[in-house]
Amino acid sequence: MTSYKKFREKLLQQDTWHLIARLGEGGFDSSAAAGAFVAMINLSRGSSVQQAEGLFAERADGHLIRGMDVSEPRTAAEKAAGLLTTEIKSVEQAKQLDNPDAVIVFQIIDADFLLSKVATINYGSKPGQTDRVIRYHWELFGITVKWQLLESTPSSLGHYSGKEKICLTLDEVEKQGITQFGIRSADIWGKNGIIQSQIREMPYSIYCGMLFDNNTSVLVQDEVNYLPSLFSFIKSGAYLSAVRKLNQKLDVAAHTMVKVPFDLDHWTKVAEEKYPNGLPKPYSNDPTQWIFHGHPYGSVVWDEKTKWTAHGSLRTDDTVLQVAVARLLGYRWPAEQDTEMELADEQREWVNRCETLLPFADEDGIVCIPPVRGEAAAADRLLNLLAAAYNLHPSPSGRGAGGEGWSNDILAELLKNASHAGKSLETWLRDKFFAQHCKLFQNRPFIWHIWDGLRDGFSVLINYHKFDAKLMESLIYLYLGDWITRQKQDIAAGIDGAEEKLAAAENLKKKLELIKKGEAPHDIFVRWKPLQEQPIGWNPDLNDGVRLNIRPFMTVGNVKKKGAGILHDKPNIKWNKDRGKDVETAPWYHLGPEYGGKEGDRINDHHLTLAEKLTARKNIE
Repeated sequence: MTSYKKFREKLLQQDTWHLIARLGEGGFDSSAAAGAFVAMINLSRGSSVQQAEGLFAERADGHLIRGMDVSEPRTAAEKAAGLLTTEIKSVEQAKQLDNPDAVIVFQIIDADFLLSKVATINYGSKPGQTDRVIRYHWELFGITVKWQLLESTPSSLGHYSGKEKICLTLDEVEKQGITQFGIRSADIWGKNGIIQSQIREMPYSIYCGMLFDNNTSVLVQDEVNYLPSLFSFIKSGAYLSAVRKLNQKLDVAAHTMVKVPFDLDHWTKVAEEKYPNGLPKPYSNDPTQWIFHGHPYGSVVWDEKTKWTAHGSLRTDDTVLQVAVARLLGYRWPAEQDTEMELADEQREWVNRCETLLPFADEDGIVCIPPVRGEAAAADRLLNLLAAAYNLHPSPSGRGAGGEGWSNDILAELLKNASHAGKSLETWLRDKFFAQHCKLFQNRPFIWHIWDGLRDGFSVLINYHKFDAKLMESLIYLYLGDWITRQKQDIAAGIDGAEEKLAAAENLKKKLELIKKGEAPHDIFVRWKPLQEQPIGWNPDLNDGVRLNIRPFMTVGNVKKKGAGILHDKPNIKWNKDRGKDVETAPWYHLGPEYGGKEGDRINDHHLTLAEKLTARKNIE
């Protein structure tokens, strides 16, 4: 740790080190010590010169520290056993002072050429009030002028990751008076680099030049183009190993990340072999990334033969159906809406191919799973979209199912990969879609599955981005109203089960009307907005995020599953107080004591009556 640098220097200069056993994480049996990184140290007061005639005498001018490392075994018992058999290494005590920050390591560090000579490490910005200023990109339809792309913790999966989030623009932060937003490293925005997490395995990704948060740091090269060499070094695992020799702390200090030895000649040769054409432009087949192309089965991969991006075999993974449903409901990805976004050529080609799927998107973003109001059932409409995608767009590479056109075999494979093997697309939509959607999109769903609790009852998919007050009325009085009318007709015709369906549908109608009205406790509460700006009834501001706007649908009362309300499944969403403390001028600064907390607590699960909201607005007017 940096804060112990002077202490290490003092101990190395004034005392004699004998034995170090690096135990690492899990060095104690007690669970209370979980997360502690432990070492055992044996040393004597006084320098080795002073002790030259003493019990521990060795060569006074080159005293050796003995050390062993049992940090890899997971349990304390395994570490104890390892202490009896692990190789003992020796390092010269005086030379530890030459190491970066005087860290003590069991290997000799060649400090002749450190990474810091060709690159700098840059700290990420600290967006205060994270839950207010940051969203997942799919919580809004398109990146409006209030928002900017944000890069955060990578996953090391592929060349590009960590591109899920967006953040309020600096102008909007200032406009809203958010004072706890710390900007750092703005001078490197727009530059090329490598973004890394500082935690544990330090996952990495190619940096796209955007604002990045304090969960990450960005390695930026100096004037010469060493980026492929740096990326090769990191990708090989040698970089992580070198960093961990210097710092075993869970959260590595950013400045340590460039104090490792870097063999420029070696890694330049490696890069010439692995990346002769340079690092690839942005590409991803992951629908959670804002660089995703948006095509249900499109695939862009890294080709080891050409050492560049290429069209891959067409995807049949568990995200294909999710993407298709999103497109059916009218959703489009940020890369489709931003013609200036830098993308690999193949990625941009798939973006362009999405244009021919636009006619299949539902106009109002309300798609019923059973046929309602003369519209075809959702499964039939989804099949038409999938067939068009596969038949109209053969694989650009000539490989994969797309070149052969749509078939039942492809559908079977898609359902199998979506954990619904041997069953129908209709039952997947009813039973599996929403839970999988919530899991994929980090429990911030943008396609909502609303139902009446009956497996064969009223069930509808809603595009959250379009679902305003007007469409709420359409859902209640046109779509659900049509379903209720049909059940009444079926009762008159003596059809079994119609009475149960009618009762369930009318119960759902009452719950939707409660949400539409918005009386407490079926209201939306936004903790950073004053009383006069709180939504009245179902009139949400999408900028407030799914977490807050979905609350009345989950708390209005369960139609089937506990805690899910009128949603088919329960997203893992909580309205606990947010971390941190509000400034005294915050509109709900004094709310905390009502919930057993303190003033300044960032309370979210609060309810306001319509009378309170209307009176506040009237007073303003």
